[in-house]
Amino acid sequence: MTTTGNSMIDDAEFERVQQRYAQERAKRIRTDGNNQYVEVSGEFSHFTADPYADPTFTREPLSEDVEFLLIGGGFGSLLAAAHLRAIGVEDIRVIDPAADFGGTWYWNRYPGVQCDIESYIYLPMLEELGYVPKNRYSSGSEILGHAQNLGKQLDLYNDAIFQTSVTDMRWDEDAQRWLVRTDRGDELRARFVSMATGPLNRPKLPGIPGITDYRGHMFHTSRWDFSYTGGDESGDLTGLRGKRVAVVGTGSTGIQCIPHVAEWAEELYVVQRTPAACDVRANRPTDDEWAAELQAGWQRDRMVNFTSIIDGGGADEDLVDDGWTVTYRELTAMTAAEEANESGRPLDRKERSRLMGLADLRTMERIRQRIEETVDDPDTAESLKPWYGRWCKRPQFHDEYYPTFNRPNVTLVDTDGKGVDRLTETGFVVGEREYEVDCIIFATGFEVGTDYTRRAQYDVIGRNGQRLSDKWSSGMITLHGMFTADFPNCFFLGQTQTGLTANYCHTVGEQAKHLAYVVDQARTAGHTVVEATREGEAAYREHFRQVAIGNSSYYQACTPGFFTSEGNIDPDKGFFASFYGKGPLSFFELLEQWRASGDLDGIALGGNRP
Repeated sequence: MTTTGNSMIDDAEFERVQQRYAQERAKRIRTDGNNQYVEVSGEFSHFTADPYADPTFTREPLSEDVEFLLIGGGFGSLLAAAHLRAIGVEDIRVIDPAADFGGTWYWNRYPGVQCDIESYIYLPMLEELGYVPKNRYSSGSEILGHAQNLGKQLDLYNDAIFQTSVTDMRWDEDAQRWLVRTDRGDELRARFVSMATGPLNRPKLPGIPGITDYRGHMFHTSRWDFSYTGGDESGDLTGLRGKRVAVVGTGSTGIQCIPHVAEWAEELYVVQRTPAACDVRANRPTDDEWAAELQAGWQRDRMVNFTSIIDGGGADEDLVDDGWTVTYRELTAMTAAEEANESGRPLDRKERSRLMGLADLRTMERIRQRIEETVDDPDTAESLKPWYGRWCKRPQFHDEYYPTFNRPNVTLVDTDGKGVDRLTETGFVVGEREYEVDCIIFATGFEVGTDYTRRAQYDVIGRNGQRLSDKWSSGMITLHGMFTADFPNCFFLGQTQTGLTANYCHTVGEQAKHLAYVVDQARTAGHTVVEATREGEAAYREHFRQVAIGNSSYYQACTPGFFTSEGNIDPDKGFFASFYGKGPLSFFELLEQWRASGDLDGIALGGNRP
């Protein structure tokens, strides 16, 4: 018998839940993994059309030399630009398919969109801009506005090329530059290129049979069609009056938009393959008195504190104290308490794993109890209960999602792990029933864990014609997740063998700092070429494997999702193959120590200043 919080869980109960987890996982395992999703190109390219841009926009093609080209207009490129400006780089071009800065926050404007990370640590450079967010969790429009303000402060708008996609990128050895071509006929010759295309940029579309047969209205949440629904991200979807609507997907996007759709649609079908594990959010306005008392350095202190706690390192004080940190504190507190009860005897790996499993179970039992107490219909409540470990999917937080199922116009269509069987001209089919609807909204997220060049939508051709897709066909090969041999002056920012944090902006901020340091060292020494050596990337690859994430057994038992490449975990490819096993703070320390050594170990500098 083991105590977890105020409840007692015996061994039989623990095993029963684990068996239920395994049963639910088995229902959802598919041999095609990520291949179950179709490419949003060709006949599906309309799912990537930009509903927020001027469709009549045109411009003359550019042919020019540029010192630094930043591919991507999200926070990765904005932070890179900030650090490059600090070392004196003035000639910067930014290129993005969107019509403005913002990255994923440009695309995600669906009703109810918010960040699930506290705004005081997620929005970068708050102190530099003298800005404190309006609420603890920012709305999408506030985050987009912050990105735009960064673009203005960094003087990037005059040199930004929007509504433009890279189609070809290849290294010119003679010119010692990258030749970058675009879909608008541009030819840019860039000395340095930083690729920060982001982990959340390519819509994920399930390959449902008959998807091209449906004759009703259909769109993806990352391209929300307000011309059809009316309203904006705050709701007021008057265009859905009298409409029968299906929302396919109950992940982080679905739980946020579903309450707003339910408020206006005549009938809403929520199509669920795997239930959400949705905890309390409790958003609130920023306390003006608290904001007025903030001291210099407060944002970095808070950011590091958050990452330290969810990295398992703990902290004397929890500055953020939210759903993320509380859950991690529960995990570490149980093992600490047990070790204290044993007079300080350290727990072995098996004992520690079991205690953390019990803490995980306690969290999930609380969420299942929350559903039972909130949802009126017992059958619906039972279908909404998630049966998997807390960290099998990105944790979700919302206060209106579960109450939405008490509305008389809302029906949960639980597919029992199978997904939609097919689409027809008038609706969708699950099991023996066809549901006729006027509109289908895919809340199915973005491609995460697929091949890098597939997400980028173009290949990168380095020295001697080597393709990045070929070099990384069996997994990424980098130095520090940012440099790779035979691709000089090309830097990767994002999920590329780096430190995994729930707070993405913390990671890309550290990467941007590292990029600027290396470029500054090269420029100071009069060199124009920066490249990882094969010896350097081989040593890093071996180190990366040695510190690989040690809780793979936990994820092997998870219900499929993007964390686990839909159930097909590969140690060299996929989501977790992109992250440093000892945790983000250890990774950031590794980079800091490397910079402090000053010898640029694993980097070769070449070329001469013209």
